[in-house]
Amino acid sequence: MKTNNMRPGSPVKKSRTVRRLMGYVGRGYGLKFVLVLLCILVSAIASVSGSLFLGSLIDDYITPLLAMDNPVFDGLIRALIMMGCLYLTGALCALAYNRLMVGISQGVQKKIRDDLFSHMQSLPIKYFDTHAHGDVMSVYTNDVDTLRQMFSQSIPQVINSLMMIIVAFVGMLFTDLMMTGVVILCIIVMLCVTRFLAGRSGRYFIRQQIKLGDLNGYIEEMINGQKVVKVFCHEEEAQEGFDAVNDALFESADKANKYANILMPILINIGNIQYVIIAMAGGALALSGIGAGITLGVIATFLQLSKSLSNPISQISQQLNSVVMALAGAQRIFDLMDEPAEEDHGTVTLVNVAFDQNDNLYETKEHTNLWAWKEPQEDGSYKYTKLAGDVRFDHVDFAYEEGKTILHDISLFAKPGQKLAFVGATGAGKTTITNLINRFYDIADGKIHYDGISINDIKKTDLRRSLGIVLQDTNLFTGTVRENIRYGNLDATDEEVEAAAVLANADDFIRRLPQGYDTMLTGNGANLSQGQRQLIAIARAAVADPPVMILDEATSSIDTRTEAIVQRGMDSLMCGRTVFVIAHRLSTVRNSDAIMVLDHGRIVERGDHEDLIAQHGVYYQLYTGAFELE
Repeated sequence: MKTNNMRPGSPVKKSRTVRRLMGYVGRGYGLKFVLVLLCILVSAIASVSGSLFLGSLIDDYITPLLAMDNPVFDGLIRALIMMGCLYLTGALCALAYNRLMVGISQGVQKKIRDDLFSHMQSLPIKYFDTHAHGDVMSVYTNDVDTLRQMFSQSIPQVINSLMMIIVAFVGMLFTDLMMTGVVILCIIVMLCVTRFLAGRSGRYFIRQQIKLGDLNGYIEEMINGQKVVKVFCHEEEAQEGFDAVNDALFESADKANKYANILMPILINIGNIQYVIIAMAGGALALSGIGAGITLGVIATFLQLSKSLSNPISQISQQLNSVVMALAGAQRIFDLMDEPAEEDHGTVTLVNVAFDQNDNLYETKEHTNLWAWKEPQEDGSYKYTKLAGDVRFDHVDFAYEEGKTILHDISLFAKPGQKLAFVGATGAGKTTITNLINRFYDIADGKIHYDGISINDIKKTDLRRSLGIVLQDTNLFTGTVRENIRYGNLDATDEEVEAAAVLANADDFIRRLPQGYDTMLTGNGANLSQGQRQLIAIARAAVADPPVMILDEATSSIDTRTEAIVQRGMDSLMCGRTVFVIAHRLSTVRNSDAIMVLDHGRIVERGDHEDLIAQHGVYYQLYTGAFELE
């Protein structure tokens, strides 16, 4: 299984990632984002205006007032009130844009999660067979959460800092060009340091995000297999594996944060040095007479503006790591979204039908419990074929990976109402055949027909709606027992749910549960035995009432005594249906209409129980114990 196949790409891909992220902002929150930009601009202007006002305060108000015998403070008071109002406006705008960005960030996260989950439902089974589930979960949790940090904090901070830099630089240019040149030299040094350190930390933050997904995948795998770990005393090896993955995460996180953490102290100290250099340069220019227009107020203004310029650069540098992490997470998110959806070119659908007076089928919206395949014709009309459950394989070849054929020239048929069994060693191809009937995978060569129609022409959702399946591994969902059974047919009434449980011989133990059918199940039904979970799965298939049933080791987790009870219910469940049975216990397939013996992806024997025993071949040796199923 692949642990991670969602790696960040080239700079071109990163720019595409930024555009896609901003597309989410634009589609749902464009007006709000424009308001955010306006509020940030007003806040930046208000902040820089304070620095510019400091020079005016010293040169135009304080210095003249110090020279007066009877100073009048009216002008100073008005100026202070005006600046107070400007600062208040800036503070209100800062509050507004921060609150707006919280709403935008949460909304974008929700939309991305919605799109992620929606797209995940369209992915083929192959994707989940080849990707660690924990790594996929990490996309939903860690990667999406990095976007919250970026949208709610980093983006507003970066935009605010950029506007502060622009406004402060413009203010410097209008104040004094020579002093502006001194500041630019200091800023160049800061940018070089930032580029060096942020570039290195950024690379490690990307690796950190990837290693975090690997760690989650490993933990998820170990939690699911904890019983196996305990049984085989594999704790030390599991710990070693965890240590290796965790060490890799530690190494990348340690280096990322090492560079990130030294960046701010260095920039702060460079800013302090810049502050001293500006003060010394301003004083020297003023005293030498080179800067004729340089006054005490101008020097004070530049000292403040230098802070308004250097602090935003430091803040941008600090947020760059969050932005890099978020973009790495976003690339993993979009990589998942860009995974090819399950292709479905089928045009044949499954519809409710009824018979007219001439015994011809016609489509109806009423629930008649009678189904037919609706097949479009070239002349625009539709042909209706009653759903019967006739399944045929014609010379089918299949490979999970190109060049590694699993099934070879498989030909078989199951007429409506027949029970067909597959036996053979593990890896012979039994489950693969049932996966092809569901179109979880598409065949490489040959044809599979369902009621005379190629299954490639049937829409996958309609095809699967006509099939019931009980898997060897039972999956129960958080909810009541009743809800888990109703999963097979969401329109089923309570009476139909209970009837299905009776049919599967699950009713007795369900009624003994604390709240009966309303007992809450969590953790894949951890409060039930494996056999009880299997019985609920059988009841779920029964309530679906499909014409074709696939039983993949359906009684594998049930003891022999319970199996005899369940088998009677299964016989009722299978009555009148086409049934495909996979079983290692050959006693469960004796009454099958036909038994297919598979070996290395080929059908080596076929016939009913008596015929195969009489042949004295592989089935005979398996049944008598001369050979054993692996």
